[in-house]
Amino acid sequence: MDIWYADGKFVPEDEAFVSARDLAVLRGFGVFDFLRTYHRKPFYLEAHIDRFFRSADVIGLKIPMSKKETASVIEETLSRNPHLEEANIRFVFTGGSSPDNTLPADNAGKFYVMVSRKQECPASWYSDGVKTITVDQKRAFPEAKSIDYIAAIQAQRQAKSVGAVEALYTDEKKRVLEATTCNFFIVKNGKLVTPGDGILRGITRMALLELLDGKIDVEIRDISLNEALDADEAFITASNKEIVPVVRINDSVIGDGKVGKTVKQVTAWFREMTDRY
Repeated sequence: MDIWYADGKFVPEDEAFVSARDLAVLRGFGVFDFLRTYHRKPFYLEAHIDRFFRSADVIGLKIPMSKKETASVIEETLSRNPHLEEANIRFVFTGGSSPDNTLPADNAGKFYVMVSRKQECPASWYSDGVKTITVDQKRAFPEAKSIDYIAAIQAQRQAKSVGAVEALYTDEKKRVLEATTCNFFIVKNGKLVTPGDGILRGITRMALLELLDGKIDVEIRDISLNEALDADEAFITASNKEIVPVVRINDSVIGDGKVGKTVKQVTAWFREMTDRY
């Protein structure tokens, strides 16, 4: 059984509890972050922790720990699970108990670290590409990775019902922003384009942009839905998915409907980096 960190204690996962009075339960108030390991080393841990604290600031939640202390607990939790060859790591800070069951109290939040075996996505996603749909909605605080995933769950249900693996959020300007749990890229005339505003800036996205600097032209700007549908190639990125080619958006085929050479090259570069990590 996996060992988790729960509010000051390392316990078996089935003994890690959150109070029913916690605002995470009552109001869906809290923040989290998620990453994976390569060769049992947490991938871009510092960047994930920075985003975790930034998310808390955005929604007005105080984390009474330093970033160094946060990293130490995460690394200790991982070390207590030597049976995991590679791991998914999710860390959460809840709103805590509230005197009025609505507004957070100072220093009431609880910190949890959960680890589990890394689950592999279907190989066909990478060899054949996937379908996505679009939904006319966006997250309330896109720059914060909060535990409120109602919109994402509804969008994912809609995607699954038509055989898609993700849903892309579009706004009132018909801009494609991001997917429910992924960032979005297109390729046009050999150039990569990815949105920069109104999104959660993914760490895999950040790592990829760093990797591609000097290797390929990248533009960070708005992408209209029409531009996305007319792209030569498209893909999504996330910690648990890495780089997944998108060959269909709604009923539109992207490019020739096959995984393109640019996505293949970007994936190869990313794999080289993670193999060395």
